[in-house]
Amino acid sequence: MKAGAGSAADLKRRLDILYDQFNETHSVSDPIWIVRRYQRRDDREIVGFCAAALAFGRVQSVLNSIEGLLKVMGPSPAAFVRAFEPSRDRQALDHLVHRWTRGIDLAALVWMLRQMIDRHGSIEGFFVAAADPEAETIEAALDSFSRRACALDQKAVYGRTRRRPGVAYFFARPSSGGACKRLNLFLRWMVRDDRVDLGTWTRVKPAQLIVPLDTHVIRVGRCLRLTRYASPGWRMAADITASLRKLDPIDPVRYDFSLCHIGMMNACGYGRKAGDTQCPLRGCCRPGAGRAGTAGRAGKAGGQGS
Repeated sequence: MKAGAGSAADLKRRLDILYDQFNETHSVSDPIWIVRRYQRRDDREIVGFCAAALAFGRVQSVLNSIEGLLKVMGPSPAAFVRAFEPSRDRQALDHLVHRWTRGIDLAALVWMLRQMIDRHGSIEGFFVAAADPEAETIEAALDSFSRRACALDQKAVYGRTRRRPGVAYFFARPSSGGACKRLNLFLRWMVRDDRVDLGTWTRVKPAQLIVPLDTHVIRVGRCLRLTRYASPGWRMAADITASLRKLDPIDPVRYDFSLCHIGMMNACGYGRKAGDTQCPLRGCCRPGAGRAGTAGRAGKAGGQGS
């Protein structure tokens, strides 16, 4: 972050105010409120993963697709996953479509989640099985999580021929260079605990999280000079997070929800003729510096390297 001590202090003060304004239940339209309808921790984990996995595209389309999947899963999505048998239950998902994702891909996802739970008791257990609790960030743990997930059985759903990208689209890896936006979104929901995020997990630290990167965070992040990178990807996500960590070493990703939504509201003037006239961070930014990248999200939806 290219800013002096004084400007950094002012940015933190302004970001803290913005965080407080958005840290309210149903403050804006977002898939997290669907996850919050469930009270049991195991249901929240399953619904959270599925909702984050489908968070690409327009907001309403994302919300509709999540609701369609949950209608099939019934009152306890965790119980549905634990009892899921591909030969018996796969066809119940066949009618579901979300952009290029088909019902068979969602069946493969449910089957993989069941295998995680069978082996480690929860998605969290599967995630931390190869994680270093003292690592600075979740980068290595997330890479291992996706690699091990994709090694689970898929033949029970797909047969001998896997669809491309199929279920693998839900398991991006930092080592491939993508921002892993939707997985980082899921982790934010599970690890952080406030009026937005759920705090369902206990074995990953908020300090280790990486910001879920999308077009809105890219635009605001570049406007605030939080990153030196111009192209979206894991390096940019880690760079923005490192800048936010200087402001809050314990919980750097706490600012993500508000930064995303001021971008979604078109309040950020980066690369726009309107400039910073509507921006709540006016004076901390440089709206005329250029144009942001082109990844996309709804709520926390869609985009490159997701």
